[in-house]
Amino acid sequence: MPTLHHADPRQLAALVAVVETGTFAAAAEQLGFTQSAVSQQIRQLERAAGVALFDRQRGPRPAELTTAGRMVLEHARSALARIDRMDEQLELLRRGLAGRLVVGTFQSASAELVPNMLARMRDRTPDVDVRLSETDDLDELVGNVLTDETDLAFTVDIADDPRLTIEVLGHDPFVVLAPLGAASGPAVRADDLRGQPLIGQPGVETVQRMVDERLQQAGIVADYAFRFRNNAAVQTMVRTGMGWAVMPSLAVDHDDPDIGIHHLRPPLPPRAIQLIRKRGRTLPPAADQFRAIAAEVARELLTR
Repeated sequence: MPTLHHADPRQLAALVAVVETGTFAAAAEQLGFTQSAVSQQIRQLERAAGVALFDRQRGPRPAELTTAGRMVLEHARSALARIDRMDEQLELLRRGLAGRLVVGTFQSASAELVPNMLARMRDRTPDVDVRLSETDDLDELVGNVLTDETDLAFTVDIADDPRLTIEVLGHDPFVVLAPLGAASGPAVRADDLRGQPLIGQPGVETVQRMVDERLQQAGIVADYAFRFRNNAAVQTMVRTGMGWAVMPSLAVDHDDPDIGIHHLRPPLPPRAIQLIRKRGRTLPPAADQFRAIAAEVARELLTR
């Protein structure tokens, strides 16, 4: 049974060229083929359609479309336009200027790192659609990358994993937040935390576990008076004089004029900020653009 499923774009292009130039000879010159090659393309298209597309005239008069030819011409032009559009989109995709990325992130990365990265992506690659999925559960971030639910994910301090490619963007130091004027100088000693009521997150939270482990290694038993999941809530409680907090620098609003932000002496080991992807998975080229911008922004913010 005749069907245009057996046609190919070259045959459609030959049809359009014959109509636009008026003759098979002119169409051959436009397409860079011989006249016999164009005639063959049209014959194959007619066999696929199961009907004549041209009334062939003797002599130099132009070929005239049949009723079926006019209908096929309309669809041929539409199909070729869609192919042109697909080529354009593929070229943008190959150059990393289009496509869609799904990126996993966590709360403190979402506060400052990610917004700066997205702003630069929008400026440099406005046709790339970046979607975010936020959770503070590191196992979930890793799992979503391994199951292809996300293309990339920001993580913290995860160990080498043969299933993943892990890129370290930089290191995020831990700082002490204190009510304004409660501590003198830019640095406080770890001993200064002893006896202070602390404000933190629930102990099951990844960041809080990191803080507690580091404080314990420094010989400090933390006494938490209040716990909040939200980083901004922790900082607000410090601002109101309810206690001190130990937080990663990324989690802190450094523009807050009503709190003191102090370095620890000796410092607690910083956390590694990472960008992970599934090993062996082919990502859209836009992922390389995102990774380059992520490294650029991290260098600026993590060395602040």
